[in-house]
Amino acid sequence: MFKSLSGRSLAFATVLLVLAITLAPPLHSYFAQRAQIDAYKVQLAQSAATLHEAEKELTLWTDPTYVASQARIRLHYVFPGEREYVVLSNSQTSAAQTVPVAPIEGVAPGVTPWYSRLISTIESAHQN
Repeated sequence: MFKSLSGRSLAFATVLLVLAITLAPPLHSYFAQRAQIDAYKVQLAQSAATLHEAEKELTLWTDPTYVASQARIRLHYVFPGEREYVVLSNSQTSAAQTVPVAPIEGVAPGVTPWYSRLISTIESAHQN
C-alpha cells in the first residue's frame, strides 16, 4: 500500500501538514478577533443610539415648560393660586394616568405596603 506513494508525494503531504499546523492558530486568532470586532461594532451602535436618546431627553429637560408639565403629571405640583382636584373614581381614566405606574403589590409575595396596613387598622378600629 505504501509502495505506491513516491517520495515526492510524501514530501508534499508532509509540507502541507506542517503548513496546516503552522497556519491554524493564526487563522483561528484572526477569525476570533474579527468576531470580537463585529461584536464591538454592534455594541458601539447600541451605545450611540442610547446616547442619542439621552441627548434628546436632556434637551427636553432644559425646557422649563416641559419640567413644569412633568412636575404636574408625576408629582401633582400646582402653581401658586391654582387648585388641584383629585378624582378617586376608577370609572373614568384621566390624562394624568397615562404615565406608567409601577405595581405596588406583587413585588414581594404576601407583603402589602405600609399605608395599606395602616388604612386597614384604622378601618378595623373605626368598625369596633
